[in-house]
Amino acid sequence: MRTLAETCEAIAATTKKLRKTALVADYLKSCMIDEAAISAVFLSGKAFPAWEETTLQVGGALLSRVVADLSAKDEAALTAAYRKHGDLGAVAGELLPEKSGQGLGVLEVGKVFREIAATRGPAAKSALVRDLLARATPLEAKYIVKIMTGDLRIGLKESLVEEAIAQAYSGGRAGSLKDVQRANMLLGDIGETLRLAVGGKLTEAKMRLFHPFGFMLASPIESPEEGLSYFSDAAVEDKYDGIRAQAHVAGGEVKFFSRTRDEITESFPELPDALRGLREDAILDGEIAAWEQPGRARPFSVLQQRLGRKKVSDRMLREVPVAYLVFDVLYAGGELMIDRPLRERARILDELLAGENLYHGVHGGTRGKAGSQGKLTFETEPELSAARIVRAPVFRAASPEELEELFAAAQARGNEGLMIKDLESSYSPGKRGKAWLKMKRELATLDVVVTAVEYGHGKRVGVLSDYTFAVWDTDTNKDRLVNIGKAYSGLTDVEIAEMTKWFLDHTIEDQGFRRTVEPKIVLEVAFNNMMLSDRHDSGYALRFPRIVRLRPDKTAEEADTIERVREIYERQDH
Repeated sequence: MRTLAETCEAIAATTKKLRKTALVADYLKSCMIDEAAISAVFLSGKAFPAWEETTLQVGGALLSRVVADLSAKDEAALTAAYRKHGDLGAVAGELLPEKSGQGLGVLEVGKVFREIAATRGPAAKSALVRDLLARATPLEAKYIVKIMTGDLRIGLKESLVEEAIAQAYSGGRAGSLKDVQRANMLLGDIGETLRLAVGGKLTEAKMRLFHPFGFMLASPIESPEEGLSYFSDAAVEDKYDGIRAQAHVAGGEVKFFSRTRDEITESFPELPDALRGLREDAILDGEIAAWEQPGRARPFSVLQQRLGRKKVSDRMLREVPVAYLVFDVLYAGGELMIDRPLRERARILDELLAGENLYHGVHGGTRGKAGSQGKLTFETEPELSAARIVRAPVFRAASPEELEELFAAAQARGNEGLMIKDLESSYSPGKRGKAWLKMKRELATLDVVVTAVEYGHGKRVGVLSDYTFAVWDTDTNKDRLVNIGKAYSGLTDVEIAEMTKWFLDHTIEDQGFRRTVEPKIVLEVAFNNMMLSDRHDSGYALRFPRIVRLRPDKTAEEADTIERVREIYERQDH
């Protein structure tokens, strides 16, 4: 573990990606295979391979207490160290004492991580964490804590670990990086990918179903003219106000995963039955939306009642029925489909959903023209509470005027706007480009990460209701969050109560009235306009920011960047 920690220090000390990759490659080659496999997972900022459902269930508050106890430092020293570093791992590295006999191996740390994950109760987990950190050198403890919090903060992403594996075991052979990336995507296990690379067997990797991989993302556009400027042959769909979901179907088992790759099947228990009859194993991409007759999505606020629930009552099933609107197929019949053009994937999806008991589709809509959009109707069922699988309607537009007509009809149905997709595009997991576009008309919004919280006033005394939030600084290689605003309105009392509990459990530094928290909660915020300001370290400030909604479907890494902030600022009238 000492060598791994020293390598991480060297990686953090350089901003050059090629140097970072070389450091990782050299380290991995110096290890035995078992140690290298676990190290690859750790260097990706994870305690366990991505495909596993295993989690440590250890929050920042528990880690802070253990570090405080082992360091024997007073509150003032701990606060000063955190203000200096802004990172609990770095605090542990500075304050924990060095003693003779300390030192751990990577395999040993991996074994203890699994013991912590299997242990129930904060007291028992705390004892295991305390023992682990006490036996580690301060430098080892620094990176053990960082791995446990899922945030190495050394400018190293999993994509660079993939590059290092290709460099270490394939000698930079042409196509080797693509083979590593494909194997890791299929397996969801960077450690197992490393093992295949060592044996020269990367191309033997098989799709591991029930392991979600990245969703293809869309870029925002401002006008119908822009929407038709990137490609000539476009498929046009409504942009639904729901949550993106990947459905995995195999052997009679069905699971749904969100964009954060968390399983959300429990929140929608009626949907698996609707897909169990699929005649082939498959991975589908679509949107879960609250649904009503005659076939239209309801606002996100309605769907939100279903999110995060481990048990959904019969009453909730009746009052908030949902539909899974499928618009893509990523795997079917034992074959990965993502390299095929959207035109071909659409045909395969139509065939896959053609069964009478599965396909609750549209009448004459899937290949419609703009003029038919306003008359779009969906098939209905006697029991609206019955789960439905809907092939999302697809239309074509050859001119800005037709695209504008489709947009107006989509908004008239209560949907957010349009998705415009290149029919010749392959599916690029986790990538945002110009092959998929999204068109919305509203005041500008940003997806931001909460970095600090404060107790409220008046009726909100005793709850954490004032949120400071940040965007990613893309002007450096530091992958740091820079604050851009603060908001306290927009959430319900129930949401604030639930978030208060989360923030208390995930506090990094307790400053009394204010708390610095783990940067994991994403909000969508709206604002009237934006101005230059030295009040926040982003250099910008939002005027009259308010919270539109929580975004549990997004990871912190998917929040907006300073580049997006700059685009909005430059576009507005000054």
